[in-house]
Amino acid sequence: MTTPFPFTAVVGQDDLRLALLLNAVSPAVGGVLVRGEKGTAKSTAVRALSALLPEVAVVPGCRFSCDPAAPDPACPDGPHETGPGTQRPARMVELPVGASEDRLVGALDIERALAEGVKAFEPGLLADAHRGILYVDEVNLLHDHLVDLLLDAAAMGASYVEREGVSVRHAARFLLVGTMNPEEGELRPQLLDRFGLTVEVAASREPDQRVEVVRRRLAYDDDPAGFTERWADEESSVRARIIAARALLPSVRLGDGALRQIAATCAAFEVDGMRADIVMARTATALAAWAGRTDVLAEDVRQAALLALPHRRRRNPFDAPGLDENKLDDTLEEFAEQEQAPEDDDPGPDGPGGGGGQSPEDDSDGPQGGDTGAQPEAGEGGRPQNSGEQQPVRASEPFRTKALSVPGIGEGAAGRRSRARTEHGRTTGARRPRGALTKLHLAATVQAAAPHQLARGRAGRGLVVRRDDLRQATREGREGNLVLFVVDASGSMAARQRMSAVKGAVLSLLLDAYQRRDKVGLVTFRGSAADVALPPTSSVDAAAVRLESLPTGGRTPLAAGLLKARDVLRVERLRDPARRALVVVVTDGRATGGPEPVALAGRAARLFAADGVASVVVDCESGPVRLGLARQLAGELEGTAVTLDELRADSIAGLVKDVQRRAA
Repeated sequence: MTTPFPFTAVVGQDDLRLALLLNAVSPAVGGVLVRGEKGTAKSTAVRALSALLPEVAVVPGCRFSCDPAAPDPACPDGPHETGPGTQRPARMVELPVGASEDRLVGALDIERALAEGVKAFEPGLLADAHRGILYVDEVNLLHDHLVDLLLDAAAMGASYVEREGVSVRHAARFLLVGTMNPEEGELRPQLLDRFGLTVEVAASREPDQRVEVVRRRLAYDDDPAGFTERWADEESSVRARIIAARALLPSVRLGDGALRQIAATCAAFEVDGMRADIVMARTATALAAWAGRTDVLAEDVRQAALLALPHRRRRNPFDAPGLDENKLDDTLEEFAEQEQAPEDDDPGPDGPGGGGGQSPEDDSDGPQGGDTGAQPEAGEGGRPQNSGEQQPVRASEPFRTKALSVPGIGEGAAGRRSRARTEHGRTTGARRPRGALTKLHLAATVQAAAPHQLARGRAGRGLVVRRDDLRQATREGREGNLVLFVVDASGSMAARQRMSAVKGAVLSLLLDAYQRRDKVGLVTFRGSAADVALPPTSSVDAAAVRLESLPTGGRTPLAAGLLKARDVLRVERLRDPARRALVVVVTDGRATGGPEPVALAGRAARLFAADGVASVVVDCESGPVRLGLARQLAGELEGTAVTLDELRADSIAGLVKDVQRRAA
């Protein structure tokens, strides 16, 4: 068995360690979501925590880890009698990103059902994790329906399985920990809210601390057992503190003053619903118990807010995470109890960043406040710089769109855009398996085997089944696509109001791609060439950042933009052949620069059409005289053209149908 890295030997990452320890003290806090760049000890800290948890007493032979002092009366392996039980270490169960629903919640024991004719339940990972830790690495890459099941079980403390003739309920109380790298895509706000606490982690920029990280890691790799032994005393001390805090937790008093501070803080930051208030109350109580106190203080409320609120303030993937600490301190001071000690009411900057310049009154401190639209008037009125390039303009307000879908039925990654044959979704039929059987269609299998039972000499209860009888369930759901934006950033698009509207339209489509779990890419063209501003990625907020800083000016190499996009699709097809693409070309249709630019653009468009790629051209042409070049381009792409005005809400419904009709 691998020796885990000691929890107390993790360098820095104070917020991460505190959040994990608070959940160890009070699992009711609701788990931790750890966000950060790769290589920041996220997984190391989580795995190390399991060694700190006290041993648990379980009923011997119970697959659901029932507590012998209070066994679950509804346990599928029960009923159990109360007794001393046996001690075992707390488990840490890892949920792989590619796990199936059966593996997570459990399912009918097919082997026993077919061989013995009995209906038996085979537990899943939720049962294994009961009274321990359930760890999901890269939780943002987990299928949405699995995340929903996981978080529902964590919230209710039980797992309910109703499928394939099985109706089972079993206890599933665990410390839920998820880690993710935001560069690979975000969780939906609804799912973010289900995690009790969130911690942002990053590698230290202090050379001494980085040196210590390397030194300890090398020492551990050379001699894991010896390194762990050197930290044994610190580990024992933290383990004893967890046990003491758990014992003290029921005695902690959450007074009315602290509750008012919690409610006022959640209201001041306009978080949705009441879950934030409840999580903050539980976190503040756990903080007091961890500190060895029986009263919740303002400092506990403040720390609870820093851990429980930042991720709940994000309404869309382009909102920056974080909390204005100055505003937090002002709110706590305003609603502090009169008898509170002065040091508890100090609203001064407490902690790194002191608000990070997010407070509105700090916008005058420097150009970083430029998020308010105070970009210099350089290039005002569309005047180009010396290089022929204008300063980037801000996107207009995004608007709600309806989905563009790729026609036909695909077999790509699960998502929410186009029809597809998937591992998850509604069952539409059965077929003979091609290769390994992954999803058994039980009824079809029994139906195939039933006529042959007499000839096969069946004597007992079990069904005599041969490999030829097995049937694979076919399921239909929705897939995520690759939405590749090809944006004209040339001088003909450079009018500030016009480019702002263009960016607003692309931003709206990016929001739609985020909600539908697509990958996105961004190709821009201007001057003499085209650039891949963002290779295909699941991080739509990265695409929004690149779009916001997009400069404009120069000629219009339309053909170069189309050919560059075709190259991107070719490479992506090799990496992910099952994911279908939708190309969105944002242009006025003009082509300039080089010999015969219009004819060259037409040939490039016809290559796209030959590849069978679904496409939409967003026509940005404006003015009283319109040449219709964008619509001509759409015809050569065998796609659909739509104006910026038609891209909104109800107008786009007709566009979806048109895309499907043209590509059929």
